[in-house]
Amino acid sequence: MEFSQEIIVNVPLARFIELFDAPENLPKWQEGLLSFEPISGTPGEPGATSRLTYKQGKGTMEMIETVTLRELPHRFDGTYVAKDVHNVTRNEFHEAGPDATRWVARNEFQFSGFMKVIGLLMRPAFPKQCYKFMESFKAFAEAQPA
Repeated sequence: MEFSQEIIVNVPLARFIELFDAPENLPKWQEGLLSFEPISGTPGEPGATSRLTYKQGKGTMEMIETVTLRELPHRFDGTYVAKDVHNVTRNEFHEAGPDATRWVARNEFQFSGFMKVIGLLMRPAFPKQCYKFMESFKAFAEAQPA
């Protein structure tokens, strides 16, 4: 399953990247994120891996992030792997005027095992959740002092 989404965040590109690129900010805009744990490499740099743990219902879900491309302030790509789910994400950041940034996220989800069934049944939930994170980042970034 592939989809693209975009949102305008009313902060200058440099400030957007400053907020987006800080791991300590992740829990402020990724609802349910319990921890971000570097595993190998320098966090945020190509090849680096990190474990993200999210609250999911009454349990937790772990995901391994691998940074595949870092060309800030314009691109940040990664893969996110959880049990039976493989997500490739390409993030593009564009100036949308002096005080705004257009964030374009392109996602490709691949499912295996039981998640093939869940992926078919819950297909609309994946873009919805991805966009919810984008909206949360927008609200977080726009509320920060300049």
